[in-house]
Amino acid sequence: MDILGTLSNLVAQTAFFNLTVGNYIMIVVALVFLYLAIAKEYEPLLLVPISFGMLLVNIYPDIIANPSDTTNGVGGLLYYFYQLDEWSILPSLIFMGVGAMTDFGPLIANPISFLMGAAAQFGIYVAYFLAIVLGFNGKSAAAISIIGGADGPTSIFLASKLGQTQLLGPIAVAAYSYMSLVPIIQPPVMKFFTTEKERKIKMGQLRNVSKLEKILFPVVITIVVCMILPTTAPLVGMLMLGNLFRESGVVRQLTETASNALMYIVVIVLGTSVGATTSAEA
Repeated sequence: MDILGTLSNLVAQTAFFNLTVGNYIMIVVALVFLYLAIAKEYEPLLLVPISFGMLLVNIYPDIIANPSDTTNGVGGLLYYFYQLDEWSILPSLIFMGVGAMTDFGPLIANPISFLMGAAAQFGIYVAYFLAIVLGFNGKSAAAISIIGGADGPTSIFLASKLGQTQLLGPIAVAAYSYMSLVPIIQPPVMKFFTTEKERKIKMGQLRNVSKLEKILFPVVITIVVCMILPTTAPLVGMLMLGNLFRESGVVRQLTETASNALMYIVVIVLGTSVGATTSAEA
């Protein structure tokens, strides 16, 4: 009887008898995302950790348990990862890595080209008003709207700043899924709006940009933008700091760390923690 009782207790502790139908559905969704990331290579650097975090939390929901909800006062592993998202640390570090990898030379040589980036604002406004129509309140709609700009880290950052943490997981998954579809969406759009001759034009940089200009660019942008919009300092500041690492040429180790090792560590932590917010119970 003791053996049967032990076996019964062991079986009862397995996930099979503790999960809901919703958990099983989310596990299937996670597997689909893993397939898209690995087989189709849709944003694999982000979609693999996000989908795996989704898989983990739906098999073992306590992996993101709040310390106040546990008997021993210790939270789940991904709970502590997630705190770095809520504190906006991870999105800011990603921006620093992006800055360390970005050459702003073409933009400095042809400042008017920034208007191409400004086109993302149309997507943001469309997403915002669509969210309002669907019944979301102002702050929720604002957090959702950044998906229209196809910017994952900014979506996470703004959702945290606006206190919309309950939407953080869905927003991040939607933003990165949208970004992963760009290679599919972009070609037909480009073919529709351009001719074959136009697509064969080789775009060259208008002029050579001096090293001084490249060094001054992140400093000036930080001062101007953050003076006008101080709340952008975490993201803009980290983006420009990373770029200053790159262009100064005197901190090669920091440039390599920010654009490689640190960047990938942050992506792993960010992806798994964001994926873990998409449990069936959430």
